[in-house]
Amino acid sequence: MKTAFFLVVLIHGLIHLFGLVKGFHLADVSQLTQPVSRPRGLLWLLTAVLFVVSVCFLMLNIRTWWYVALAALLLSQVLIIVSWTDAKFGSILNAVILVPVIVSFLASLPSGYQNRYNAEVQKRLKTVSDSSPISQEDIQHLPPPVQNYLHYVGAVGRPKVHNFRAVFGGSMKRTVDGDWLTISSQQYDFFDDPARLFYIESTLFGIPFDGLHQYVGDRATMQVKVASLFQIVDAKGEEMNRGETVTLFNDMCLMAPATLIDRGIQWESLDSLRVRVRFTNKGNTITALLTFGPKGELKDFISSDRYLSSDGKSYVRYPWSTPAGEYRDVGGRKVPAYGEAIWHMPEGEYTYAKFNLLEIEYNLEAGK
Repeated sequence: MKTAFFLVVLIHGLIHLFGLVKGFHLADVSQLTQPVSRPRGLLWLLTAVLFVVSVCFLMLNIRTWWYVALAALLLSQVLIIVSWTDAKFGSILNAVILVPVIVSFLASLPSGYQNRYNAEVQKRLKTVSDSSPISQEDIQHLPPPVQNYLHYVGAVGRPKVHNFRAVFGGSMKRTVDGDWLTISSQQYDFFDDPARLFYIESTLFGIPFDGLHQYVGDRATMQVKVASLFQIVDAKGEEMNRGETVTLFNDMCLMAPATLIDRGIQWESLDSLRVRVRFTNKGNTITALLTFGPKGELKDFISSDRYLSSDGKSYVRYPWSTPAGEYRDVGGRKVPAYGEAIWHMPEGEYTYAKFNLLEIEYNLEAGK
């Protein structure tokens, strides 16, 4: 759908070159029966250039693409009105292009989810004061499988983790029988004063939607809008608070295992490859079962303290797991490059998300 939109804007923009050709008598343009002066021909050229530039900006994910597209639309529509008999059908394409321009404008407002996400991130970034490495003594109180895991991922001997930023690509399902939707997401996790900020984008039937998860203090929210205009999910409450505590701890285990040295975390060894863990944040307490592989890698995480909700109003409690693998080295730390999210329902497993790690950075500071 995105490619189709690129082509519509590009072709529509290039059609404006007919006005330049007509104005400068470069060729016979039978489609234009009305005379076009040279100055107006230059305006047709400028309009074409603006449309092409807007397409290039959009392809490069430059969020201000709509500024250029809006200027192109306004100039195009003026030229169409002046040459209405010949160019009136161009108004239809301008109307089609105007819709995503409006959506992008709404997303650019301070109330837009990405701007809110960025603002929350900037409020929490600060200078990292403690860059001391994790020692063997720091992990001595942990069960053997967790100690092995911290050695496997390279946490021992490297600086403690205070925050991380991650970018993911992947796919998600809205329902058990639904189609897979391509998604992109970015997130920041902070651990000195725990917070989790997660922003996601996708399209449904060609219509863009985005979502913002925030877990700050003891409160969690999940909001989703279609076309940056219609809010379809506004989840909050005790179930969300507890569920996002699970997600925060899941991030700690998979993406920032160095944080597992926290002595407030309670561990229970079950055998050489499994541990049960109890984690509390701001009064929200959850438990999880961690399963490790023979090399020391964390293979699966499962908790019964997360809730499935499609609308943010009704919640159903099912076991939730995140099998992960394909560990790769990033700056001396091993992280899983692939993971899934699964609801274990009575009628069977429901895999609703698949994530591929694209980028990850640790211990980011303000202004850097």
